[in-house]
Amino acid sequence: AVIAHAAPVQDEVYVCVDQNGVTEYRNTGLNKGCRKLDMPAANAATPAKRAVPGKPATAVTAGAFPKADGQVQKARDSDRKLILQDELRLEEGKLAGLKADYNNGEPERRGDERNYAKYQERAAAMKDDIARAERNVDALRRELGKLR
Repeated sequence: AVIAHAAPVQDEVYVCVDQNGVTEYRNTGLNKGCRKLDMPAANAATPAKRAVPGKPATAVTAGAFPKADGQVQKARDSDRKLILQDELRLEEGKLAGLKADYNNGEPERRGDERNYAKYQERAAAMKDDIARAERNVDALRRELGKLR
């Protein structure tokens, strides 16, 4: 069985600069060019952040967060709605373009696709792009439906 031992926390940190100007941080200052850094104790935690064994951590309540007044929140909601509508319009345009290029499962063959497998790969990728765009449109519509 492996037993884990907690190592004591080292409170002393030294900054050492060698003759080439290279800076190193060490736990001992035995070399020339080292100076001790003043650091807070690593094992001293504030009472609010210290975990108490056997007790659950205190959760932050919603009341602890800052609140925006009604007018500010309405302006934010309005901006969000406009942004979502713009994104929806762009995504619907992209989807329409993808569907036009896909041509109901028979996209136009390009000159560099003499090999039929290349054509099939491109058609499959186009189908995947269409499915992704449809999911994006659906997600944007759901988000817009959630707004007041």
